[in-house]
Amino acid sequence: MRTDGIGRFAAIWAGQLVSIAGSGITGFVLGVWVFQLTGSATRFGLIMLLEAAAAIAVAPVAGMAVDRVDRRAVLVVSDVVAAAATAVLLALVAGGGLRVWHVYPIAAATAMCATFRMVAFTTVLPLLVPERHLGRANGLAQTLPAVQIAAPLAAGGLLAAVQLRGVVLIDLCTYAVALAITLLIGLPERAIRPDRAGSAGEGAWAELTGGWRELRRRPGLPHLLLLLGGFHLAAGMAGVLVQPLILTFAGPSTLGVLMFVGGAGMFAGSAVMTAWGGPTRRITGVQVFLAIGGIALALHSLAPSALLIGVLAPAFLFTLPVITGSAMSLLQTKVDPSALGRVMAGVRMTAQGGTALGFAAAGPLADLVFEPLLRPGGALAGSVGTVIGVGDGRGIALIFAITGAALIALAAWAATSPVLRAVDDLPDLLTTPDDNTPTDKGEADARTVAG
Repeated sequence: MRTDGIGRFAAIWAGQLVSIAGSGITGFVLGVWVFQLTGSATRFGLIMLLEAAAAIAVAPVAGMAVDRVDRRAVLVVSDVVAAAATAVLLALVAGGGLRVWHVYPIAAATAMCATFRMVAFTTVLPLLVPERHLGRANGLAQTLPAVQIAAPLAAGGLLAAVQLRGVVLIDLCTYAVALAITLLIGLPERAIRPDRAGSAGEGAWAELTGGWRELRRRPGLPHLLLLLGGFHLAAGMAGVLVQPLILTFAGPSTLGVLMFVGGAGMFAGSAVMTAWGGPTRRITGVQVFLAIGGIALALHSLAPSALLIGVLAPAFLFTLPVITGSAMSLLQTKVDPSALGRVMAGVRMTAQGGTALGFAAAGPLADLVFEPLLRPGGALAGSVGTVIGVGDGRGIALIFAITGAALIALAAWAATSPVLRAVDDLPDLLTTPDDNTPTDKGEADARTVAG
């Protein structure tokens, strides 16, 4: 094992972790500011929807850029542009001119930059780390979204100590840290210089759609992406509804404790995945932990109990890094490295799209459909209501039961689908940092003939 590759990955990861933590704190504080100023949940939710829409819209361009130009440059430019947007925000706050409408374009701009950054990061990752350690590296990478869960805990104390201007200034400093690490760390050519052999002469449209073509060329990978989309849809619905569910039977202080406990579960899952690396057959990790996560999600519906949520929320969030880390390792090793950036962009589009759909659907489904069904005298009060109860929050609880069942169904599909069960057996196309030959001899022979 080459420890220099691991060390370089760890350095880049640390820089991104600091930057994402700063952005997460600023995003939370701005959301609170918008809600307190307007009293509008719609304007508050619009921030998240705009961020998701911006990320989805720019992902194909990010994938094309990562497969065409120096990936270090993509990391640097995305951080510089995001820092510039944050500097504009700081100037508005310091000058007392910040208005609600300013928040939306700034949030969209930083979300676009985050998409470029994460597509580049997930493309560089497998080119730095030997394949036998790829599961561990992807497990460590899952702490990046996990840190955003912990952001509200730090945000409250920071907001009280340094006010909004101080929070934004700290965020700006975190970009400087990430930029310094990216510029100073030595990265091998193979990681930052795209292999253009497989896409020479392609037009712009072919470049944009190259990731989807590559996925269709590898049996089972489109199914895996569909599986991930369903998973993120369910997780998005649960993520947006868990706070309203808790607040129907507990106060804000209890909510804060439960959110912390849930975030700790996700960090624990990342730590276990980092140490373990996942099962040898990665699709097995996806199947098994989808089922475990589905059971934990469904059991949220049993009773309005803080203790119940305190056990089940971290159990569900523990499964996320294992599912995502195993799936990412599969995708990173089974596609042509020349299309890896565009494939990673497709993965991000799928994840963001599923999450955004969950965000958009959860509220109306809860308010207009499921909560009325489980009010006293509602259509399901005498049936489902005898099991999970009736009254405030019980309709949301039923959504948790349904989304949990959906995850269990996805796990069953993954376990019974021949093409998904065989996805681990596809030839590896990734060349590892300590061996620059393709890992599959047949693929090497095919490339020789093609050349």
